[in-house]
Amino acid sequence: MTATHDRPETMTSFLVLWTGQALSLLGSQAVQFALIWWLTQQTRSAAVLAMAALLGLLPFVVLGPVIGVLVDRWDRKRVMLVADGLVALASGVLAYLYFAGAETTGTVFLILALRGLGGAFHGPAMVASTSLMVPDKHLTRIQGLNQMLQGGITIVAAPLGALLLALLPMAGVMLVDVGTALFAIVPLAFIQVPRPSRSAGAAGEAAASLWAEMIAGFRYLAERKGHLSLIVMAALINMCLVPAFSLLPLLVSAQLGGDALELGWMTSGFGIGTIAGGIILGIWGGFRRRILTALSALVGLGLAVAALGLAPAYGFAIAAMLVVGLIAPFANGPIQAILQATIAADYQGRVFTLVGSLAAATAPLGLLLAAPVAEMVGVRAWYVTGGLVCLSMGVAGFLLPSLMRIEESPEGDGEETPYDRQVSAEH
Repeated sequence: MTATHDRPETMTSFLVLWTGQALSLLGSQAVQFALIWWLTQQTRSAAVLAMAALLGLLPFVVLGPVIGVLVDRWDRKRVMLVADGLVALASGVLAYLYFAGAETTGTVFLILALRGLGGAFHGPAMVASTSLMVPDKHLTRIQGLNQMLQGGITIVAAPLGALLLALLPMAGVMLVDVGTALFAIVPLAFIQVPRPSRSAGAAGEAAASLWAEMIAGFRYLAERKGHLSLIVMAALINMCLVPAFSLLPLLVSAQLGGDALELGWMTSGFGIGTIAGGIILGIWGGFRRRILTALSALVGLGLAVAALGLAPAYGFAIAAMLVVGLIAPFANGPIQAILQATIAADYQGRVFTLVGSLAAATAPLGLLLAAPVAEMVGVRAWYVTGGLVCLSMGVAGFLLPSLMRIEESPEGDGEETPYDRQVSAEH
Protein backbone atom coordinates (compact mmCIF):
# COMPACT_ATOMS: atom_id res chain seq x y z
CA MET A 1 0.00 0.00 0.00
CA THR A 2 1.07 3.55 -0.57
CA ALA A 3 2.10 5.71 2.33
CA THR A 4 -0.35 8.44 3.18
CA HIS A 5 0.36 12.04 3.96
CA ASP A 6 -1.65 15.15 4.65
CA ARG A 7 -1.37 17.87 2.04
CA PRO A 8 -1.67 21.48 3.21
CA GLU A 9 -4.76 23.54 2.54
CA THR A 10 -2.67 26.54 1.45
CA MET A 11 0.56 26.96 -0.49
CA THR A 12 2.06 29.93 1.38
CA SER A 13 5.23 28.14 2.48
CA PHE A 14 5.71 26.60 -0.94
CA LEU A 15 5.32 29.94 -2.71
CA VAL A 16 7.91 31.55 -0.43
CA LEU A 17 10.28 28.67 -1.15
CA TRP A 18 9.49 28.83 -4.87
CA THR A 19 10.16 32.59 -5.02
CA GLY A 20 13.58 32.30 -3.40
CA GLN A 21 14.54 29.43 -5.67
CA ALA A 22 13.34 31.40 -8.70
CA LEU A 23 15.57 34.37 -7.91
CA SER A 24 18.54 32.08 -7.38
CA LEU A 25 17.83 30.26 -10.61
CA LEU A 26 17.77 33.54 -12.52
CA GLY A 27 21.28 34.35 -11.33
CA SER A 28 22.54 30.86 -12.09
CA GLN A 29 21.12 30.86 -15.60
CA ALA A 30 22.56 34.28 -16.40
CA VAL A 31 25.97 33.11 -15.23
CA GLN A 32 25.58 29.84 -17.13
CA PHE A 33 24.91 31.85 -20.30
CA ALA A 34 28.07 33.88 -19.67
CA LEU A 35 30.14 30.73 -19.14
CA ILE A 36 28.88 29.05 -22.31
CA TRP A 37 29.47 32.18 -24.38
CA TRP A 38 32.97 32.49 -22.89
CA LEU A 39 33.68 28.91 -23.99
CA THR A 40 32.24 29.67 -27.44
CA GLN A 41 34.44 32.73 -27.89
CA GLN A 42 37.54 31.01 -26.53
CA THR A 43 37.31 27.80 -28.56
CA ARG A 44 34.75 28.13 -31.40
CA SER A 45 34.43 24.36 -31.00
CA ALA A 46 31.29 22.23 -31.20
CA ALA A 47 33.16 19.54 -29.25
CA VAL A 48 33.78 21.94 -26.35
CA LEU A 49 30.13 23.02 -26.22
CA ALA A 50 28.98 19.42 -26.38
CA MET A 51 31.38 18.51 -23.55
CA ALA A 52 30.10 21.42 -21.45
CA ALA A 53 26.53 20.17 -21.83
CA LEU A 54 27.64 16.60 -21.17
CA LEU A 55 29.33 17.53 -17.89
CA GLY A 56 26.14 19.17 -16.70
CA LEU A 57 24.16 16.00 -17.46
CA LEU A 58 26.55 13.29 -16.27
CA PRO A 59 26.08 13.69 -12.49
CA PHE A 60 22.34 13.17 -12.84
CA VAL A 61 22.61 10.36 -15.41
CA VAL A 62 25.32 8.41 -13.58
CA LEU A 63 24.36 9.07 -9.96
CA GLY A 64 20.60 9.55 -10.36
CA PRO A 65 19.48 6.21 -8.87
CA VAL A 66 21.73 6.66 -5.82
CA ILE A 67 20.70 10.31 -5.42
CA GLY A 68 17.04 9.30 -5.49
CA VAL A 69 17.51 6.86 -2.63
CA LEU A 70 19.36 9.47 -0.61
CA VAL A 71 16.67 12.09 -1.24
CA ASP A 72 14.05 9.64 0.07
CA ARG A 73 16.23 8.80 3.10
CA TRP A 74 17.46 12.26 4.02
CA ASP A 75 15.72 15.45 5.05
CA ARG A 76 14.86 17.06 1.70
CA LYS A 77 15.25 20.56 3.12
CA ARG A 78 18.85 19.83 4.09
CA VAL A 79 19.51 18.29 0.68
CA MET A 80 18.40 21.50 -1.02
CA LEU A 81 20.42 23.67 1.35
CA VAL A 82 23.61 21.70 0.76
CA ALA A 83 23.03 21.57 -3.00
CA ASP A 84 22.49 25.34 -3.22
CA GLY A 85 25.58 25.86 -1.10
CA LEU A 86 27.69 23.61 -3.36
CA VAL A 87 26.71 25.57 -6.46
CA ALA A 88 27.53 28.87 -4.72
CA LEU A 89 30.88 27.52 -3.52
CA ALA A 90 31.81 26.27 -7.01
CA SER A 91 31.00 29.67 -8.49
CA GLY A 92 33.05 31.38 -5.80
CA VAL A 93 36.07 29.21 -6.57
CA LEU A 94 35.81 29.95 -10.28
CA ALA A 95 35.49 33.68 -9.52
CA TYR A 96 38.82 33.47 -7.69
CA LEU A 97 40.44 31.61 -10.59
CA TYR A 98 39.28 34.28 -13.05
CA PHE A 99 40.52 37.00 -10.72
CA ALA A 100 43.92 35.31 -10.45
CA GLY A 101 44.12 34.70 -14.19
CA ALA A 102 44.34 30.95 -13.57
CA GLU A 103 41.19 29.92 -15.42
CA THR A 104 41.35 27.27 -18.14
CA THR A 105 38.80 25.36 -20.18
CA GLY A 106 39.47 22.42 -17.89
CA THR A 107 38.70 24.38 -14.72
CA VAL A 108 35.48 25.69 -16.26
CA PHE A 109 34.55 22.10 -17.11
CA LEU A 110 35.19 21.08 -13.49
CA ILE A 111 33.00 23.86 -12.14
CA LEU A 112 30.23 22.97 -14.60
CA ALA A 113 30.39 19.38 -13.35
CA LEU A 114 30.11 20.53 -9.71
CA ARG A 115 27.17 22.77 -10.58
CA GLY A 116 25.59 19.79 -12.31
CA LEU A 117 26.11 17.67 -9.19
CA GLY A 118 24.39 20.27 -7.03
CA GLY A 119 21.50 20.43 -9.47
CA ALA A 120 21.25 16.62 -9.55
CA PHE A 121 20.48 16.64 -5.81
CA HIS A 122 18.43 19.82 -5.70
CA GLY A 123 16.02 19.02 -8.54
CA PRO A 124 14.63 15.72 -7.21
CA ALA A 125 14.42 17.09 -3.66
CA MET A 126 12.43 20.11 -4.83
CA VAL A 127 10.11 18.09 -7.07
CA ALA A 128 9.48 15.44 -4.41
CA SER A 129 8.77 18.16 -1.82
CA THR A 130 6.30 19.90 -4.12
CA SER A 131 3.83 17.02 -4.02
CA LEU A 132 3.78 17.29 -0.20
CA MET A 133 3.43 21.08 -0.08
CA VAL A 134 0.83 21.60 -2.83
CA PRO A 135 -2.77 20.28 -2.92
CA ASP A 136 -3.22 17.67 -5.66
CA LYS A 137 -5.79 19.75 -7.55
CA HIS A 138 -3.18 22.47 -8.07
CA LEU A 139 -0.27 20.29 -9.24
CA THR A 140 -0.80 20.90 -12.97
CA ARG A 141 -1.25 24.62 -12.35
CA ILE A 142 1.98 24.71 -10.34
CA GLN A 143 3.70 23.05 -13.27
CA GLY A 144 2.25 25.78 -15.47
CA LEU A 145 3.74 28.29 -13.03
CA ASN A 146 7.08 26.46 -13.23
CA GLN A 147 6.99 26.55 -17.02
CA MET A 148 6.14 30.25 -16.91
CA LEU A 149 9.12 30.75 -14.58
CA GLN A 150 11.39 28.92 -16.99
CA GLY A 151 10.17 31.13 -19.79
CA GLY A 152 10.68 34.29 -17.78
CA ILE A 153 14.17 33.26 -16.80
CA THR A 154 14.95 32.38 -20.40
CA ILE A 155 13.86 35.85 -21.49
CA VAL A 156 15.81 37.67 -18.81
CA ALA A 157 18.81 35.40 -18.23
CA ALA A 158 20.36 35.55 -21.70
CA PRO A 159 20.28 39.36 -22.07
CA LEU A 160 21.30 39.66 -18.41
CA GLY A 161 24.21 37.31 -19.03
CA ALA A 162 25.26 39.34 -22.07
CA LEU A 163 24.94 42.55 -20.01
CA LEU A 164 27.05 41.08 -17.21
CA LEU A 165 29.71 40.16 -19.75
CA ALA A 166 29.71 43.73 -21.02
CA LEU A 167 29.86 45.34 -17.57
CA LEU A 168 31.93 42.97 -15.47
CA PRO A 169 35.01 40.80 -15.74
CA MET A 170 34.29 37.07 -15.52
CA ALA A 171 35.28 37.09 -11.84
CA GLY A 172 32.50 39.58 -11.14
CA VAL A 173 30.04 37.58 -13.22
CA MET A 174 30.67 34.48 -11.12
CA LEU A 175 30.19 36.45 -7.90
CA VAL A 176 26.69 37.38 -9.08
CA ASP A 177 25.82 33.68 -8.87
CA VAL A 178 27.15 33.54 -5.32
CA GLY A 179 25.03 36.51 -4.31
CA THR A 180 21.78 35.28 -5.86
CA ALA A 181 22.22 31.88 -4.19
CA LEU A 182 21.42 33.61 -0.89
CA PHE A 183 17.87 34.23 -2.14
CA ALA A 184 17.39 30.47 -2.15
CA ILE A 185 19.34 29.56 0.97
CA VAL A 186 18.04 32.15 3.45
CA PRO A 187 14.25 31.61 3.02
CA LEU A 188 14.71 27.83 2.86
CA ALA A 189 16.45 27.88 6.24
CA PHE A 190 13.24 29.14 7.87
CA ILE A 191 10.65 27.09 5.94
CA GLN A 192 9.32 23.73 7.09
CA VAL A 193 9.55 21.17 4.30
CA PRO A 194 7.42 18.08 5.09
CA ARG A 195 8.89 14.61 5.07
CA PRO A 196 6.61 11.84 3.76
CA SER A 197 5.29 9.18 6.09
CA ARG A 198 6.63 5.82 4.99
CA SER A 199 4.56 2.76 4.24
CA ALA A 200 5.25 -0.49 6.07
CA GLY A 201 7.35 -1.75 3.19
CA ALA A 202 9.26 1.48 2.84
CA ALA A 203 9.86 1.71 6.58
CA GLY A 204 11.40 -1.73 6.48
CA GLU A 205 13.63 -0.65 3.65
CA ALA A 206 15.00 2.24 5.73
CA ALA A 207 17.30 -0.13 7.55
CA ALA A 208 18.23 -1.99 4.39
CA SER A 209 21.22 -1.34 2.18
CA LEU A 210 21.37 1.46 -0.35
CA TRP A 211 21.31 -1.20 -3.04
CA ALA A 212 18.09 -2.73 -1.68
CA GLU A 213 16.34 0.64 -1.80
CA MET A 214 17.53 1.23 -5.34
CA ILE A 215 16.12 -2.16 -6.34
CA ALA A 216 12.84 -1.26 -4.63
CA GLY A 217 12.65 1.88 -6.75
CA PHE A 218 13.34 -0.08 -9.95
CA ARG A 219 10.70 -2.63 -8.98
CA TYR A 220 8.15 0.07 -8.24
CA LEU A 221 8.77 1.63 -11.65
CA ALA A 222 8.81 -1.71 -13.48
CA GLU A 223 5.25 -2.38 -12.32
CA ARG A 224 4.04 0.69 -14.20
CA LYS A 225 4.25 0.10 -17.94
CA GLY A 226 2.91 3.53 -18.82
CA HIS A 227 5.76 5.19 -16.96
CA LEU A 228 8.27 2.95 -18.72
CA SER A 229 6.78 4.01 -22.06
CA LEU A 230 7.32 7.64 -21.08
CA ILE A 231 10.97 6.90 -20.30
CA VAL A 232 11.61 5.31 -23.70
CA MET A 233 9.95 8.22 -25.50
CA ALA A 234 11.83 10.82 -23.48
CA ALA A 235 15.14 9.01 -24.05
CA LEU A 236 14.74 9.09 -27.82
CA ILE A 237 13.68 12.74 -27.79
CA ASN A 238 16.55 13.75 -25.49
CA MET A 239 19.10 12.01 -27.69
CA CYS A 240 18.19 14.42 -30.47
CA LEU A 241 16.98 17.62 -28.81
CA VAL A 242 19.58 18.01 -26.05
CA PRO A 243 22.47 18.15 -28.55
CA ALA A 244 20.49 20.44 -30.84
CA PHE A 245 19.86 23.09 -28.22
CA SER A 246 23.30 22.77 -26.63
CA LEU A 247 24.67 23.81 -30.03
CA LEU A 248 22.36 26.82 -30.33
CA PRO A 249 25.29 29.27 -30.03
CA LEU A 250 26.78 27.72 -33.17
CA LEU A 251 23.46 27.86 -35.01
CA VAL A 252 23.30 31.57 -34.27
CA SER A 253 26.94 32.41 -34.99
CA ALA A 254 27.79 30.03 -37.85
CA GLN A 255 24.47 29.56 -39.64
CA LEU A 256 22.59 32.81 -38.96
CA GLY A 257 25.55 35.20 -38.64
CA GLY A 258 24.62 36.48 -35.18
CA ASP A 259 26.56 37.26 -31.99
CA ALA A 260 25.83 37.17 -28.26
CA LEU A 261 23.01 39.73 -28.59
CA GLU A 262 21.26 37.70 -31.29
CA LEU A 263 21.68 34.54 -29.21
CA GLY A 264 20.11 36.40 -26.32
CA TRP A 265 17.13 37.42 -28.44
CA MET A 266 16.73 33.84 -29.68
CA THR A 267 16.58 32.46 -26.17
CA SER A 268 14.33 35.34 -25.12
CA GLY A 269 11.93 34.42 -27.92
CA PHE A 270 11.76 30.93 -26.48
CA GLY A 271 11.16 32.42 -23.05
CA ILE A 272 8.33 34.68 -24.21
CA GLY A 273 6.61 31.68 -25.73
CA THR A 274 7.12 29.64 -22.57
CA ILE A 275 5.62 32.37 -20.39
CA ALA A 276 2.56 32.52 -22.62
CA GLY A 277 2.24 28.74 -22.62
CA GLY A 278 2.74 28.57 -18.86
CA ILE A 279 0.06 31.21 -18.25
CA ILE A 280 -2.41 29.35 -20.46
CA LEU A 281 -1.64 26.02 -18.79
CA GLY A 282 -1.86 27.60 -15.33
CA ILE A 283 -5.31 29.03 -16.07
CA TRP A 284 -6.70 26.18 -18.14
CA GLY A 285 -5.03 23.23 -16.39
CA GLY A 286 -5.03 21.10 -19.54
CA PHE A 287 -7.38 18.30 -20.51
CA ARG A 288 -8.92 16.26 -17.70
CA ARG A 289 -6.63 13.41 -18.75
CA ARG A 290 -3.24 15.02 -18.50
CA ILE A 291 -1.61 12.56 -20.89
CA LEU A 292 -3.77 13.88 -23.76
CA THR A 293 -2.38 17.36 -23.20
CA ALA A 294 1.21 16.07 -23.15
CA LEU A 295 0.99 13.90 -26.27
CA SER A 296 -0.79 16.56 -28.32
CA ALA A 297 1.93 19.03 -27.32
CA LEU A 298 4.70 16.61 -28.38
CA VAL A 299 3.27 16.52 -31.90
CA GLY A 300 3.22 20.32 -32.12
CA LEU A 301 6.64 20.60 -30.51
CA GLY A 302 8.15 18.27 -33.09
CA LEU A 303 6.83 20.38 -35.95
CA ALA A 304 8.15 23.58 -34.37
CA VAL A 305 11.65 22.19 -33.74
CA ALA A 306 11.91 20.91 -37.31
CA ALA A 307 10.84 24.35 -38.55
CA LEU A 308 13.63 25.91 -36.47
CA GLY A 309 16.17 23.71 -38.21
CA LEU A 310 14.82 24.72 -41.61
CA ALA A 311 14.53 28.46 -40.85
CA PRO A 312 16.13 30.34 -43.77
CA ALA A 313 16.85 33.54 -41.86
CA TYR A 314 17.20 34.97 -38.37
CA GLY A 315 13.64 36.31 -38.20
CA PHE A 316 12.16 32.93 -39.06
CA ALA A 317 14.36 31.29 -36.43
CA ILE A 318 13.10 33.65 -33.70
CA ALA A 319 9.49 32.91 -34.70
CA ALA A 320 10.18 29.17 -34.55
CA MET A 321 11.79 29.52 -31.11
CA LEU A 322 8.74 31.46 -29.93
CA VAL A 323 6.46 28.61 -31.00
CA VAL A 324 8.73 25.99 -29.43
CA GLY A 325 8.55 27.90 -26.16
CA LEU A 326 4.76 28.26 -26.41
CA ILE A 327 4.19 24.53 -26.83
CA ALA A 328 6.84 23.18 -24.43
CA PRO A 329 4.86 23.82 -21.20
CA PHE A 330 1.98 21.70 -22.48
CA ALA A 331 4.36 18.75 -22.87
CA ASN A 332 6.52 19.16 -19.78
CA GLY A 333 3.98 20.41 -17.23
CA PRO A 334 1.38 17.64 -17.49
CA ILE A 335 4.05 14.91 -17.51
CA GLN A 336 5.53 16.27 -14.30
CA ALA A 337 2.07 16.53 -12.75
CA ILE A 338 1.29 12.94 -13.77
CA LEU A 339 4.40 11.69 -12.00
CA GLN A 340 3.68 13.73 -8.87
CA ALA A 341 0.08 12.49 -8.75
CA THR A 342 0.71 8.81 -9.50
CA ILE A 343 3.94 8.05 -7.61
CA ALA A 344 3.77 7.35 -3.86
CA ALA A 345 5.28 10.20 -1.82
CA ASP A 346 7.82 7.95 -0.09
CA TYR A 347 9.10 6.68 -3.44
CA GLN A 348 9.19 9.96 -5.33
CA GLY A 349 12.89 10.72 -4.78
CA ARG A 350 13.90 7.34 -6.17
CA VAL A 351 11.37 7.20 -8.98
CA PHE A 352 11.87 10.79 -10.16
CA THR A 353 15.62 10.32 -10.38
CA LEU A 354 15.25 6.94 -12.06
CA VAL A 355 12.86 8.39 -14.63
CA GLY A 356 15.13 11.37 -15.18
CA SER A 357 18.34 9.35 -15.32
CA LEU A 358 17.00 6.71 -17.69
CA ALA A 359 15.37 9.32 -19.91
CA ALA A 360 18.55 11.40 -20.01
CA ALA A 361 20.91 8.45 -20.45
CA THR A 362 20.84 8.77 -24.23
CA ALA A 363 21.64 12.49 -24.18
CA PRO A 364 25.39 11.93 -23.67
CA LEU A 365 25.39 9.61 -26.69
CA GLY A 366 23.68 12.30 -28.72
CA LEU A 367 26.15 14.91 -27.50
CA LEU A 368 29.11 12.72 -28.44
CA LEU A 369 27.68 12.24 -31.93
CA ALA A 370 26.58 15.87 -32.30
CA ALA A 371 30.04 17.40 -32.41
CA PRO A 372 31.45 15.49 -35.41
CA VAL A 373 28.14 15.55 -37.27
CA ALA A 374 27.66 19.29 -36.68
CA GLU A 375 31.17 20.01 -37.94
CA MET A 376 30.59 17.87 -41.05
CA VAL A 377 27.04 18.78 -42.10
CA GLY A 378 26.07 21.72 -39.83
CA VAL A 379 23.89 21.94 -36.74
CA ARG A 380 20.60 22.29 -38.64
CA ALA A 381 20.40 18.54 -39.18
CA TRP A 382 20.01 17.96 -35.47
CA TYR A 383 17.00 20.26 -35.23
CA VAL A 384 15.24 18.59 -38.14
CA THR A 385 16.00 15.10 -36.83
CA GLY A 386 14.98 15.98 -33.30
CA GLY A 387 11.73 17.52 -34.47
CA LEU A 388 10.79 14.44 -36.48
CA VAL A 389 11.60 12.13 -33.57
CA CYS A 390 9.52 14.25 -31.20
CA LEU A 391 6.61 14.26 -33.64
CA SER A 392 6.82 10.47 -34.03
CA MET A 393 6.84 9.91 -30.27
CA GLY A 394 3.75 12.06 -29.83
CA VAL A 395 1.82 10.11 -32.47
CA ALA A 396 3.01 6.74 -31.15
CA GLY A 397 1.91 7.64 -27.62
CA PHE A 398 -1.74 7.73 -28.64
CA LEU A 399 -1.43 4.10 -29.81
CA LEU A 400 0.00 2.72 -26.54
CA PRO A 401 -2.76 1.55 -24.15
CA SER A 402 -0.42 1.48 -21.15
CA LEU A 403 0.50 5.11 -21.73
CA MET A 404 -3.08 6.19 -22.27
CA ARG A 405 -3.96 4.57 -18.90
CA ILE A 406 -0.96 6.00 -17.03
CA GLU A 407 -3.17 8.01 -14.68
CA GLU A 408 -5.00 4.90 -13.54
CA SER A 409 -3.83 2.75 -10.62
CA PRO A 410 -1.73 -0.30 -11.60
CA GLU A 411 -3.94 -3.36 -11.52
CA GLY A 412 -3.99 -5.05 -8.18
CA ASP A 413 -1.74 -2.67 -6.26
CA GLY A 414 -4.55 -1.36 -4.09
CA GLU A 415 -3.57 2.24 -4.80
CA GLU A 416 -6.15 4.83 -5.82
CA THR A 417 -4.89 7.75 -7.88
CA PRO A 418 -6.49 11.19 -8.22
CA TYR A 419 -7.61 10.18 -11.72
CA ASP A 420 -9.34 7.05 -10.31
CA ARG A 421 -11.14 9.14 -7.70
CA GLN A 422 -12.29 11.63 -10.35
CA VAL A 423 -13.65 8.87 -12.62
CA SER A 424 -15.41 7.24 -9.66
CA ALA A 425 -17.05 10.52 -8.73
CA GLU A 426 -18.27 11.04 -12.27
CA HIS A 427 -19.87 7.59 -12.33
